[in-house]
Amino acid sequence: MIAGILKEKNSETRVSLTPEVVKQLQQMSVTVWVEQGAGDASFYNDDAYMQSGAQIKTAGEILAQADVIFTLQPPSREVASQLAPGKIIIGVLQPLYHSAEVSYWASRNLTTFSLDTIPRTTRAQSMDVLSSQANIAGYKAVLLAAYSYSRYLPMFMTAAGSIAPAKVLILGAGVAGLQAIATARRLGAVVEVFDTRPAVKEEVMSLGAKFVEVEGAADASAAGGYAVEQSESYQQQQQKKIGESIARADIVITTAQIPGKPAPVLVTQPMLDQMRHGSVIVDLAAATGGNTSVTKNNETVHYKGVTIIGNSNLPAAMPADASKLYAKNVFNFLKLILTKEGGLDLNFEDDIVKGACITHNGEIVNERVKSLMPAASAI
Repeated sequence: MIAGILKEKNSETRVSLTPEVVKQLQQMSVTVWVEQGAGDASFYNDDAYMQSGAQIKTAGEILAQADVIFTLQPPSREVASQLAPGKIIIGVLQPLYHSAEVSYWASRNLTTFSLDTIPRTTRAQSMDVLSSQANIAGYKAVLLAAYSYSRYLPMFMTAAGSIAPAKVLILGAGVAGLQAIATARRLGAVVEVFDTRPAVKEEVMSLGAKFVEVEGAADASAAGGYAVEQSESYQQQQQKKIGESIARADIVITTAQIPGKPAPVLVTQPMLDQMRHGSVIVDLAAATGGNTSVTKNNETVHYKGVTIIGNSNLPAAMPADASKLYAKNVFNFLKLILTKEGGLDLNFEDDIVKGACITHNGEIVNERVKSLMPAASAI
């Protein structure tokens, strides 16, 4: 089997497989072709890939002959159109947000696996790309906020006077939020955390943060670790509580997303009006609309003295480690669909393989994706 690694487009700096994982695939009788320069932005050069046993090829050669294509972002139409029927694409394809592309992949008879739809179970932890990348995002979000903030984060007592610690509010205590808590605490900030899931309270408190509790949240236990939509009365209580915390906060990190839907607006314009000048918000949900009313994806907005940084791709700011973790996630998934001889064995009885598969044999096979598809998607 030939596995191909393409160079990512636009501002994506990560690469889907690292030389370390390439060497492991070679030992499993998988031939790996790498597009020239594919790992340069992640600090893995062509020489490192060749030393691991990979061959450097052009994109055209890879698209024409590789059996499996690895990617991070959803492939462009130009890429998908060059793949012969039956070829396999593995990446973070975000099918809940790209219904037209999903339909196109099915029409091309491509088999696609989206690692962001893998069931978030104990068995699948080693393949959980959302967690491995969110961990980096939470860490980097605090560092970005600290860099943009005009004051210290820790408390200082000096001969020239005392500096109070910064107050950090984190909205959402998933993987990114928990890492943000830990990082902000290590930097000496006072941290408050809001989440609709009462189950995370213990984790939040164990990291030294205060949990802001709102009674009456909808049960999110079946949502695979995500937030769920809440009732109108709960949202009103939520807005009041968040508003009180926002007024005290110097830095806000927002992480709340609902799969397949726009991100909930948790920080309204009146809340922004209450924030002190010089405050900073880092919105990790920017790509799906953002958690503030003024967020713009991949932009920094200045609103009445408050800096709002919209960035959902912070893992790309740490491409070496982000690629290393992503590649291990991919490799652990591959072990489920590869034989000892390096061939493919797509066992759709396996809940992880089934959950990750989006299109196969000309059809959309993922039930969750299928249920969210429009009646007739444009191709």
